[in-house]
Amino acid sequence: MKKVSSVEEYIEENTKWTEALSILRSIMLSTELEETLKWSIPTYTIQGKNVLGISAFKDHFGIWFFNGVFLKDHYNLLRNAQEGKTKAMRQLNFSSIEEMDKNVILHYVKEAIENQKLGKEAKPDRTKKDIVIPEELHAVLNNNSELKNAFSNLTPYKQREYCEYIQSAKRETTKQSRLEKISPMILQGVGLHDKYKNC
Repeated sequence: MKKVSSVEEYIEENTKWTEALSILRSIMLSTELEETLKWSIPTYTIQGKNVLGISAFKDHFGIWFFNGVFLKDHYNLLRNAQEGKTKAMRQLNFSSIEEMDKNVILHYVKEAIENQKLGKEAKPDRTKKDIVIPEELHAVLNNNSELKNAFSNLTPYKQREYCEYIQSAKRETTKQSRLEKISPMILQGVGLHDKYKNC
């Protein structure tokens, strides 16, 4: 997926799912969420905090809930992108417009908004040496299969370096610029500090 400059462009570029994404977007805009574009993905925030994003893939489209782990999932529709790796993010996927129920989607979206207002956010567990992929990096990887494959081919040490580099950024703009910096490095299969190690 090429880098896009607006939500409208993202929706138009995904020709297979343009109508479906437009419907999801209208649902989000009917709430108090603020629309923005982060990591070339339509992202919706409240009080400056990421709540959810909408995205399209080859065979499905759907919603990413950044702190979806706190959703009650009454309809048993949420799934974890990578069991054992993804801690907080959950996704609600559809393979056709017919599968979408606006009331059900709104149920999840409104609960996610309330959870964010209550400050329910998953914090990374730094006591273990497990690789915890920050949600921002996770979103980028899931929107780019080539980048995702390149990242999975890195050694755990290199993966951890990149994850900690993104996680340590305090500001959203810093995370964004760091993501842009490391993407070509990941594609090259190099580690964050390799150029210094070879001196």
